[in-house]
Amino acid sequence: VKQLIKKLSLVIVIFLFSNYLYGATSDNVKTESSDFETLKIEDEIYDPIEPFNRAIFSFNNTVDKLIAEPASKQYIKLPSPLKTGISNFLSNLRMPLVFVNQLLQGQGKNASESAGRFLVNSTIGVFGLVDVADKMGLEEKEEDFGQTLATWGVGDGFYIVLPLFGPSNVRDTAGMVLTATTDPINAYAVSEGEAWIVPLRRGVSAVDQRSKIIDEVNALRN
Repeated sequence: VKQLIKKLSLVIVIFLFSNYLYGATSDNVKTESSDFETLKIEDEIYDPIEPFNRAIFSFNNTVDKLIAEPASKQYIKLPSPLKTGISNFLSNLRMPLVFVNQLLQGQGKNASESAGRFLVNSTIGVFGLVDVADKMGLEEKEEDFGQTLATWGVGDGFYIVLPLFGPSNVRDTAGMVLTATTDPINAYAVSEGEAWIVPLRRGVSAVDQRSKIIDEVNALRN
């Protein structure tokens, strides 16, 4: 059974391209090549590699249409309680790094609440499947290494569209690398010889996030 799960996880990586749209929201997702200008005009972005970015933008759009969107449409057919549980579980796995970044940003109160969320949801919430902490007033707050670097005064750098990850900049790309290399959950999985968990987690996260913006993306395409 374990070997089958490992093989399925590899299939997910190949066909869902890991972390695609992992951090996407309806505010920053643009899907047609005509929207490339919109992404840039909003903030007068420094874009010295525009030809590269246009090519990757088009590539990502194709990947979304052929793979991410169809997978997400199947995902949303799952029972709502199951989808909520999956989303809660994935969110809980992010809490250790959220906690670290809040500490690095000097957010002591938020860090303590995130630690409390992780403890409560990992125990009473059955490994994070149920968001018990939210009902206790411990609201989820997102922080990442890109935001931490910004807090420390690191500039954006130039605009870049990353293959499969979408629009970013040099600073946030560095933050993504730090996240990938320091995530304690992933590190534990690898140390236990269960490295297949890492791409499986990222693949499911990609589909979960993409499923939440199906209507917004369809509206942009239409």
